Amino acid sequence: MKPTDSPRRGLIERTTTETSVKVEWGLDGVGNGKIHTTIPFLDHMLTLLAKHGFFDLTVQANGDTDIDEHHTIEDIGIVMGGALKQALGGKERIRRFGFASVPLDETLAQVTVDLSGRPYLVYRVELPSRRIKSFDLGLFEDFFQALVTHAAMNLHVNLLYGRNPHHIMEAIFKGLAK
Repeated sequence: MKPTDSPRRGLIERTTTETSVKVEWGLDGVGNGKIHTTIPFLDHMLTLLAKHGFFDLTVQANGDTDIDEHHTIEDIGIVMGGALKQALGGKERIRRFGFASVPLDETLAQVTVDLSGRPYLVYRVELPSRRIKSFDLGLFEDFFQALVTHAAMNLHVNLLYGRNPHHIMEAIFKGLAK
């Protein structure tokens, strides 16, 4: 079997004093998500990422969410970025650029990826409300920054318009999946 024929999978674990995160990411999957982060809205978004990207994605995470979700969200981004980078292997195995424009009811989000090896995040998302239940949606920018840095990718997330914060985040994650 040639190296380019092997399955593109990444497996990374990280344990700190605040969190414990394990991610297994199969890029050539069927959309199976096994997500357990203790943060229900994040579980929902990562399940959508797996489903719409046809990724087999397992995320197991525990953290000090009794204090705040920040450490857990950020560490999940770090570990997912590392698993993605590991799964991608060398640049000869990828199509470097990707773009998706995703509608969800009244919302339209555009997501552009460049797997350049140079991490950079552009995040132009103005939310009409920063909370869904008690979850601070602003933490998703920290998640994407950690993902971008550890995957060594360039990511542009642009919300063109939207009213419902749930629809906005869902369109963004589906755009990233595509």
